[in-house]
Amino acid sequence: MMIAATSCCLSLKLTRFLTQKRALIKRVTTQRCYVSDVSNSAPASSTCGLEKYRDLQRFFNKRVRATYLRFSSILNYSMVCGLHHIYSIDAKGIYKIDKRKAEQTLERVLDFDQLLEMEDKKHLQWTVQRIRLSPREKYLAVTLKEYHKEETRCLIINLGQETFLSPVNPHVILTLDKVLSFEWATDDVLFYTTLDGLRSSTVFCLDLNKNSKITPVFEEARLDVFVELALTGDQKLLTINCNSRNSSEVLFIDKDHLSCEPCLVQRRIPDLLYHIEHWKGSLIILASTGPGQEYQVVQTLQSDPSADSWLPLYCPPPGFTIKDMDVIGDFCVLTTRTPLGRIGLTVMSLNKPDELCFMELPSWACAFETKKGDEADKSNALEFLISSPIHPPLRFCLLPEEGLVLSDEGNKSFTKEVSSFTTSRLDACSKDGTLVPITVFHAADAGPLEKLPLLVHVYGSYGRDLNMEFCAKKRFLLEQGWALAYCHVRGGGECGLSWYRQARVEGKQKSVEDLVACLQHLFSSGVSSSSLTALTACSAGAVPVGALCNLHPHLIKAVTLQAPFLDLLGTLGDCSLPLTIEDREEWGDSVGNPAHKFTIAKYCPLYNIIPQRYPSMLLTAYNADSRVPLSGIVRYAEKLQKAIHSYLSMNPGTECEQKPNVVLNIQPGANHQGEEDFDLMVNEDALELAFLYTELGLNHPRQSRKKKR
Repeated sequence: MMIAATSCCLSLKLTRFLTQKRALIKRVTTQRCYVSDVSNSAPASSTCGLEKYRDLQRFFNKRVRATYLRFSSILNYSMVCGLHHIYSIDAKGIYKIDKRKAEQTLERVLDFDQLLEMEDKKHLQWTVQRIRLSPREKYLAVTLKEYHKEETRCLIINLGQETFLSPVNPHVILTLDKVLSFEWATDDVLFYTTLDGLRSSTVFCLDLNKNSKITPVFEEARLDVFVELALTGDQKLLTINCNSRNSSEVLFIDKDHLSCEPCLVQRRIPDLLYHIEHWKGSLIILASTGPGQEYQVVQTLQSDPSADSWLPLYCPPPGFTIKDMDVIGDFCVLTTRTPLGRIGLTVMSLNKPDELCFMELPSWACAFETKKGDEADKSNALEFLISSPIHPPLRFCLLPEEGLVLSDEGNKSFTKEVSSFTTSRLDACSKDGTLVPITVFHAADAGPLEKLPLLVHVYGSYGRDLNMEFCAKKRFLLEQGWALAYCHVRGGGECGLSWYRQARVEGKQKSVEDLVACLQHLFSSGVSSSSLTALTACSAGAVPVGALCNLHPHLIKAVTLQAPFLDLLGTLGDCSLPLTIEDREEWGDSVGNPAHKFTIAKYCPLYNIIPQRYPSMLLTAYNADSRVPLSGIVRYAEKLQKAIHSYLSMNPGTECEQKPNVVLNIQPGANHQGEEDFDLMVNEDALELAFLYTELGLNHPRQSRKKKR
């Protein structure tokens, strides 16, 4: 299980396609756009210019929608396997199939619409965040989240009754508010954490045998620490993971001794990150105790878990980094990234740690997701999905005892189409000589690369990898002749923990320098040109993008930012905001440390805007975003428009040139994760494509000709 050092995402990684299937449910929601087509005479508050995108937005809406629906049945791990049933989820509810019956029919377990009608909330829409079955399939616990809200509610459903109260609703015996993570210890005991104001700090125990008694189990006092629950792979231990941005503290509860107090593995030490698994009375720990404080695998007795007793089992070779760890039977399976940026699996026998086997996955693989088993799904195999931004997920199965990686037989047609696209990996030399990886995608028959429009992606914060899971919109772009580039700048986690540490607090400027080097290297390597290049990022990824626009605006023609973090000084200086305290480990303390404030001021996108020619920008913001204040994005847009207007006023010879356009698209109701409604999400994507095609001066995408009968 991957160590989670941030509260930026909820526990369950259900694919967005579960939400996208709501396409049949049409909803009309007002969309507000603030657009400024800057000219020498236009005031900063002008709202003209929106019309230039509307026709093209409608054009793309149909085509993007068709692409999403074409891939709406991609593989995912949204199904849960119980002792006797398989549970699945769709937009209407939760269903089960009895594995014991020859004729398998869907039986509804939970009806979302019926539940909403009972609560007189017909206008709401819900998504499933997490689902867990009790060990003997007596109860089901599920968290539901309303669209555009952070909080979730947990329903406890009795599966043991033969007859339910109604033909559409099972026996929902209990509802718990603001539940984040939860795990069953027994058929009647559920442990859970709550989310309050983006902070999860308390663990509770629900005992259904004792009149649904709820007891506090653990509470974290530090404000910068986020608490989540997880079961070890063998389902023996319940772990309480208390993570800050840069340190961990893990406690565990033995499911055979629930009355005992949680046992601490190792107290918190700065820059020590670790995660535990269980194997035959031992703890197998993935810990940042290797050379350079990178991850390595260590082992200790469950009865003596502190770091003083940790014994090294495996340290990856130089250049290799461990991204994840699973214990399957008597084997430890490590998801590994090679020096060339490829994903591989390192399989180690826990009985004979010296016996290692390394298997490299297909060269196009960029994202890796394992299927986490439960008590009803124990096996000595690791099932996983691999994908890329343009390759839909492909199922594989690893048999550690045999050292085999087998692909699903039903994916032969997909394997054939892999050759239609090219995946390349480049290295750009940054200002200090560091080589920065770049992943490039384009169609195999795209023609000369220097003539292709290019969309460049970047993040570079919190030690998190760039999101490179499959995206139907990115696939659409490649099919229309675009190239995609992913710049793995420092501050992200692609190249290990040291890669992240180099670009935090005082080193944040390195993310910007890396991005500049990546763009220059792409162009010098014959991939597109500055006049055909756009940058895209979301959330904290907007920091290096905004800083680059202030320093080298000529390198790109257009920018699209989603929920962008642009006002660093203003946001980090407000201690009342929910993430300010924990963000100090990432950006620094601009309130109590003058040196940190000076460093942040040097690259803060809002603070460093000057009169010059900026690229055109599409800024998408959400007025229910509790992570990035809307006020900072509005201030950035207004200040940028004034700077562009001042530059054009001082340079009257620019009248013949295309004027930069600044669009502030404020979506009402949505939160930091963006639109969850399928129709609104497609409309947002269509606006982004219309903006890119217009500002880069591209012709409409080619349409496939219908075959004559």
